[in-house]
Amino acid sequence: MVEENPPSDAMDEEQEPQPQPGAVAEAFADAIVAPCLILSTREEVLHMNPAAIHELPGARIGEPISFAIRHPEFLSAMEEVRQTGTPHTVQVLQSFPNMTWYSITVAPLNLPEGESFDEFLLVTLENRTEQKRTETMRVDFVANVSHELRTPLTSLIGFVDTLLGAAANDKEARERFLPVMRQQAERMSKLIDDLLSLSRLELRQHVRPTEKTDLVALILEVKEGLQTQIEKSGVKIELKIPEEPAFVTGDRDELYEVLENLIDNALKYGGSGGRVDVELRPTVRRTDFAFVLSVRDYGAGIAKAHVPRLTERFYRVEGEQNRQKKGTGLGLAIVKHIVSRHHGQLNISSTLQEGTRIEILLPR
Repeated sequence: MVEENPPSDAMDEEQEPQPQPGAVAEAFADAIVAPCLILSTREEVLHMNPAAIHELPGARIGEPISFAIRHPEFLSAMEEVRQTGTPHTVQVLQSFPNMTWYSITVAPLNLPEGESFDEFLLVTLENRTEQKRTETMRVDFVANVSHELRTPLTSLIGFVDTLLGAAANDKEARERFLPVMRQQAERMSKLIDDLLSLSRLELRQHVRPTEKTDLVALILEVKEGLQTQIEKSGVKIELKIPEEPAFVTGDRDELYEVLENLIDNALKYGGSGGRVDVELRPTVRRTDFAFVLSVRDYGAGIAKAHVPRLTERFYRVEGEQNRQKKGTGLGLAIVKHIVSRHHGQLNISSTLQEGTRIEILLPR
């Protein structure tokens, strides 16, 4: 005969209420600025402060915390805290839904309940994603700068050693090596100038310019300054600009640098198309911006996979033609910083074998 009802002691065990942290402990957790959770010793979530609710939308009251933070080191830390009674901190990388770095501290929380203590786990999180990203960028930046400087320096040292040694009295070797040495020195000088420019921009990134600059006059001045490169490249520059002045609030030197970089890039990388269009026109349906400044070339173009990364520091599109141009890889990064400081918008579009168009929207 099958029992219809389980033994009463089994029912009591199954329905035994889970100890709760109480109002004081919950108020304490809510007062903590960082995401904070109170867990049972069975690792079930009993309470989450507002920051934790925002940070861990996958966590639910009454469910195991492992449903929201799936990481072996975190689970091991909770086990260690239960066994030793001492706090433990681990670094955790959450890959879902986004790549997020956390520093998680697990500590025992013993709350008085009459003459005994109820045991809980207190979990606090620190989102270190931005610090990790900054650290990675800094390491990559130093590595890239070292690489970019090492190449021309190695070349220069090699030429100098040759001219001091076997070719000391070789006039033909001097005439062949010295122009190359000058080119490498100019490359290092341009790299240092670009690095200094980036550094200055970062210092003033959140300070918007206040002076007025005429974009029409600026375009004509930049074209005149690049006349030597234009003639050497054999590329025709087509200007489509208003006859009247077009004033915006902007740093004249920085906007000059933007336009110089864009036209110079168009000549170097899109010059095979034989023509570069520089256009300035008022915006039509954008009330937040006053003018659109664009530079369009008709060269080889860039594959769509590369376009989103063009403004990254030292990023270059692979290809023999691009390697021969000897750029610093910082030009568009500088452009992006300047446009951002001017509260503008940078748009880049490109199609293989049709060319590249870079568009800048600027407020008045």
